[in-house]
Amino acid sequence: MVALNLLVFFAAYRPLGSKVSEGTRQHAELRQKVRTQQARLELLKKFDAAIPRVGKQLEDFDANRTPSRREGFSSAAHLIHEVEKASGVKVSTLAYRLDTEHKEPLKRLELEINAQGSYAGLLKFSHALETASDFILVRGFILAPGDTAGALGLRLDADFYLTP
Repeated sequence: MVALNLLVFFAAYRPLGSKVSEGTRQHAELRQKVRTQQARLELLKKFDAAIPRVGKQLEDFDANRTPSRREGFSSAAHLIHEVEKASGVKVSTLAYRLDTEHKEPLKRLELEINAQGSYAGLLKFSHALETASDFILVRGFILAPGDTAGALGLRLDADFYLTP
């Protein structure tokens, strides 16, 4: 009887027990994969719901923050002269260079501005450019002694972005 019990244990019960534990482990792994995929699906649903709103925001940004190439030079000049008057600095040179290498999605008009004025005025000038409603990125800011006593010089390099 003991031999028969040992034979049944090793022939049937033990292999079935290992198959059951393997099946339980696979079931737990699949449940975890399902939970992970459900979380990803919820995130994708949120992105899918946001796409029309983001598209509208991009169109609004394109229409209201980036002038066309044809208007870009005059828009940049107008903005700089407005900021110059408001900050009380004197712009001595203003140079433009259109970046022709990058085509999409926006064109970059590189600006090189040399200005003179008080420290507070130069900071106000650069801050006004950075916070303007047009899409401008200030990438260089160098202060140096100015030509007149008590004045500072500023060399500011910026990128003004345009629609192609």
